[in-house]
Amino acid sequence: MVQTSWTTTGVFTGQGGARTDEAGIVTGELTVHTTWDGGQAMVRVQYSGTSRWFTLTGSPVPCPSRQSSRDLHQSVVEAVRAGGGSTVPHHDKQWVRP
Repeated sequence: MVQTSWTTTGVFTGQGGARTDEAGIVTGELTVHTTWDGGQAMVRVQYSGTSRWFTLTGSPVPCPSRQSSRDLHQSVVEAVRAGGGSTVPHHDKQWVRP
């Protein structure tokens, strides 16, 4: 199986934080981690310096290419920084580039 991951540390949430499946809204300094398995991307966040990961609401998402998963990861980082209860951005065509 193909697997690639992207990690960005030190991401401060904007006002309203980020929404997770397990913990609801999380705020503060987070690490954002995206794992791509060749067909979909899973996005998780954790409080920086801790070991517990939370699934960002909306994850996993279909994502057929490594570059698309990288683009998705960057969009997630930007969404978390924007806050507002951010979730995984869904763009009908953006994550389906070959």
